[in-house]
Amino acid sequence: MSFKSGFVTIIGRPNVGKSTLLNNVIGEKIAIMSDKPQTTRHKITAMYTDDEVQIIFVDTPGIHRPKSKLGDFMVNSAKGAIANVDVVILMVDNSLKIGPGDQYLLDFITEAKAEVILVINKVDLLKPEEFKAIYETYSKMSFIKNIIGLSAINAKGVKELIAAIKAELPEGPPLYPKDFLTDQSERTIVSEIIREKVLKYIDDEIPHGVAVEVQSMKFRQDKAICDIEADIICEKKSHKGIIIGKEGRKLKGIGKSARQDIEMLLDQKVNLQLWVKVREGWRDNQGILKNLGYKE
Repeated sequence: MSFKSGFVTIIGRPNVGKSTLLNNVIGEKIAIMSDKPQTTRHKITAMYTDDEVQIIFVDTPGIHRPKSKLGDFMVNSAKGAIANVDVVILMVDNSLKIGPGDQYLLDFITEAKAEVILVINKVDLLKPEEFKAIYETYSKMSFIKNIIGLSAINAKGVKELIAAIKAELPEGPPLYPKDFLTDQSERTIVSEIIREKVLKYIDDEIPHGVAVEVQSMKFRQDKAICDIEADIICEKKSHKGIIIGKEGRKLKGIGKSARQDIEMLLDQKVNLQLWVKVREGWRDNQGILKNLGYKE
């Protein structure tokens, strides 16, 4: 039996379920998840490998109209991800109408030279007639090769999606070792886990103005504990107070929740120290963005 391998990019509006799908396909927490838009900021590469295929997934920031240099970086990252891939997965959810954001994506994706598979996510929230209506709307678009319904949150339909992707990939050897899961460093994943917990604990008006920078990550000599120091960066002094919370309770909750996930990632005990720092206008500061890893 011939082996297949190739590149697949996942695009969709913010908060449509791209990172949830990626994590369920890979079987590990590679991308952070939140119910707040524009959660994913970096282009994330992760690998699915079995006995017949290696699929190199590229999860992208949700495509939106940018309002800052950080927004420009995110959109350019997403647009760059459709170049030179074999398959594009266009992900939509249970929204019954094609809104301006969907149309913006559709206009954008027609430029892709790859095969396009449409994924209708959150089918568990759809009645049969609602799913049929969405299916029929998109099936009229000639550039869409296949349509798959799934529920990313519980992995329903993932096997069918893998099969559909495999059918479109060229024959070729694995491009990465079979046990390789992602190109993200442990340090990057740690910073994203912390940011995920900040998104979970704080108010809606703050998330886009928050970043996390891991200052140090050191394993003790006996390897029993990993000491991690990280800065939570926000844009306003008032935001700093909200993140810390009354008597530091919110920051303690963020730290405890993040530490538990990081210990699962590293498979060992973690001593996590967090500080909150104000960097006004960091989202439009090219120097700060570069230091945080947001660079082309």
